[in-house]
Amino acid sequence: MNSGDTAWILASSALVLLMTPGLAFFYGGLVRTKNVITTMLQVVSVILVVSLQWVVIGYSLAFGPDVHHIIGNLSWFMMRGVGAAPDSDYASTIPNMLFSIFQMMFAIITPALIVGGLAERVKFASFVVFIVLWATIIYDPLAHWVWGAGGWLHTLGVLDFAGGTVVHISSGVAGLVAALYLGRRAEHGSGEIKAHNVPFVLLGTALLWFGWFGFNAGSALAANYLSAEAFLATNTATAAAAVGWMIAEKLRTGHVTLVGACAGAVAGLVAITPAAGFVSPGWSIVLGLLGGAICYLASTFMKSKLGYDDALDAFGGHGIGGTWGALATGIFASTTVNSAGANGLIHGNAHQVLLQLTGIVATWLFSGIGTFILLWVVDKLIGIRVTKEEEIMGLDLALHRESAYPETLTASELPKYFGASGQTFGHDS
Repeated sequence: MNSGDTAWILASSALVLLMTPGLAFFYGGLVRTKNVITTMLQVVSVILVVSLQWVVIGYSLAFGPDVHHIIGNLSWFMMRGVGAAPDSDYASTIPNMLFSIFQMMFAIITPALIVGGLAERVKFASFVVFIVLWATIIYDPLAHWVWGAGGWLHTLGVLDFAGGTVVHISSGVAGLVAALYLGRRAEHGSGEIKAHNVPFVLLGTALLWFGWFGFNAGSALAANYLSAEAFLATNTATAAAAVGWMIAEKLRTGHVTLVGACAGAVAGLVAITPAAGFVSPGWSIVLGLLGGAICYLASTFMKSKLGYDDALDAFGGHGIGGTWGALATGIFASTTVNSAGANGLIHGNAHQVLLQLTGIVATWLFSGIGTFILLWVVDKLIGIRVTKEEEIMGLDLALHRESAYPETLTASELPKYFGASGQTFGHDS
């Protein structure tokens, strides 16, 4: 074992965990005042439930001994046998326990991203049940396919350095399916739906950008040159994507915005994720510029034309950004950067593009169909969407009796929401 590698992956694990509270601020700033607590609580609750699920069965299903190239078996149930000895299939210089901790942080943030697609209209208890099911039935098998020893996409040669397919396409497509299944918010299309706190959005972006260095550079699983290269490619593509988004925004609307710059930066972080350890810094500029522009058009023009209510652009940012990043990996990858990878199209290997497309299509279908089934099951068993009255009132008060800005709620308004008995109308969770 290498103490430097161990220290770096410990730090990277903490960085990746920080991304999820960062996401809570990012999403919390984008929603309306009346749904800030609900949105942030949904994101934070994912940390709680997936942390437990991962220890009990998640790690074993995702990275345990292979079963028919589809999933891991349960021999590592409750982390049994996961200890100090490294696993040469994954990381030969750090304890297997540490590798499991690092991967747990990916398992946490992935379902948290889905909140962007279903924000402002879902019961809290139903959301938690859905997340546990999604993490177990969608995320864990998909992680095994792409990263697990023996996983079929891994064996096929699909490249995904830090989660373009496993994290971003899966969650983005799930966000789209959730938005379509739930239908539009009650006030969709009105001027009332807009970001309520732009500084929150910037704070969330800063925490995401900071934590993403653990996400991407940490995925080298060692403190080495590849980690440094992934770090630089990540920062470069992120800056380029923010510029690409702002250029597209300026051309289409005549102005640039801070929310747009932040959304563009996140799109760049998404797009570079699968390619970070495979592409040069120069090509990461191209990848980022195009990614920012593509995600802008997906989150504005395409969403408007198709009419779906992806509230916080989980699909436009993560689904489309992850798809572009996975495809771009097949175009720009180079063995000069990472000898363990493969050359892409511009380096004479067009076949890698076909492999990447295979991974993209498989992820779209698996996450899309699986998410629909899980939403349907949860809906039929316990119901998933709040009432129209609760939605209009705001879920912070209707579900949690809490307000992000309590000074905005006057004493005279309380009877309107709670009545003399203190009970909200409808259900309260």
